[in-house]
Amino acid sequence: MSDRPRTQSSPAHAPLAMMLSLADSRLPVGGHVHSGGVEQAIADGFIRTAADLADFLYRRVTTSGLVAASVAAAVTDGALEVAAAQREMDARTPSAAARKASLAQGRGMVRLARRMFPDHDWSAHKPTTHLPVISGSIGAASSLSGFHTALVLVYTTMSGSATAGQRLLALDPADVSIMIAELGAECERVAAQAAVGLADLSDPILDVFAERHERQPMPLFMS
Repeated sequence: MSDRPRTQSSPAHAPLAMMLSLADSRLPVGGHVHSGGVEQAIADGFIRTAADLADFLYRRVTTSGLVAASVAAAVTDGALEVAAAQREMDARTPSAAARKASLAQGRGMVRLARRMFPDHDWSAHKPTTHLPVISGSIGAASSLSGFHTALVLVYTTMSGSATAGQRLLALDPADVSIMIAELGAECERVAAQAAVGLADLSDPILDVFAERHERQPMPLFMS
């Protein structure tokens, strides 16, 4: 029998840990079935080695990761209302396939949020919501700063794609873990930038990968 004390703590007592648990790709948010463009990049020969994967992760974190994190941070800090944030994400996600992936994961996150915070009003996130927008609202409900919410989003953007690359390229898990650790400082830098204000840059090749992936007959990942 375990001697660990049992407590009746609420999610608000450990907000950062709670946010990390919600972002975990193993949960019904569905991150484990999204590669963030890695699957198509491998199919197109853009990623062939572990070094290529590291370059791709850096590129994704500093472009689409920054944009998504900036919207999440703005929602958390109260600088952007949910409806406006949805429009900002639509405008910053030119690929229809990428929007579809964001909305799919957003649905899963809303489902979890409603279980974690049953007394909170999540109606602003219906009928659909982007993952960064609902992540921002959860950050606010947890009394997190915009920076910490952005950091969670940036980190999971990177680690989810890294795990997909590990599986698809049959890489040594230790090598990928080191890769993720080495990108940690960049994740913090991007999160700090995201917390300052909305980012509006884009990377067309990521949009191309998203669109090409959706047209694949039998992809392993949803995106």
